[in-house]
Amino acid sequence: MTPAVSVSDLRKTYKTGTVALRGVSLEVAQGDFFALLGPNGAGKTTIIGILCGLTVKTGGEAKIFDASIDTDPVKAKSYIGLVPQEFNINIFEKVIDIIVDQAGFYGIPRAEAIKKAEPILKDLGLWEKRNEPSQQLSGGMKRRLMIARALIHKPQLLILDEPTAGVDVELRRSMWGFLRKMNAEGTTIILTTHYLEEAEQLCRTVAVINKGEIVLSEPMTTLLQRYGGEEKLEDIYLGLIGAEKEEVKTA
Repeated sequence: MTPAVSVSDLRKTYKTGTVALRGVSLEVAQGDFFALLGPNGAGKTTIIGILCGLTVKTGGEAKIFDASIDTDPVKAKSYIGLVPQEFNINIFEKVIDIIVDQAGFYGIPRAEAIKKAEPILKDLGLWEKRNEPSQQLSGGMKRRLMIARALIHKPQLLILDEPTAGVDVELRRSMWGFLRKMNAEGTTIILTTHYLEEAEQLCRTVAVINKGEIVLSEPMTTLLQRYGGEEKLEDIYLGLIGAEKEEVKTA
């Protein structure tokens, strides 16, 4: 089966001279719930930017399902629904219009988009807010609105960059349920998060990136069993990042 994401020797050096990616290679299987973890500045957002066509890579290759980001970028982007870390919605626009306008980018007529939006907004608890400007939403509701917007064209791959940042525990757990449902229905999900419990609870595969390099990529259960099943993902992650930092210091 063709991987949902296939990245080979991906490199990125910014004009400032900052090296963000140092030959990253990884695969995300179709239908997987995949955690991409790492400290701030490790390269997670750069990888996402390249996959979504928002950042130009320096070298290497990347494919989304059967579409190369170089030779078939439009098709590659059509597979993806992106929920970025930063809020990027029009605060003066109504919730329903934000969703419908996004659908228009994919050639979905307004009447059809409204029909598609209804079940998504209901699942995310936003249907009753559909005619309100987004500035009236709480931070958690804005996060859910961004997920709804990303799903309107039924992407095969959903990329979530810190989707529960600043969200209270109750809302975070309800979002977990929604994401599990999406994944069970066949949507491949890539999640970046600083809540390690979130990754451990949701994801079947985990990759850790540090200083632009992948230091680990394997099934979650295999990783936890390798550490005797006694350590949580958070402890393993901190050990990996700490060991990597120590190696850099003494090199």
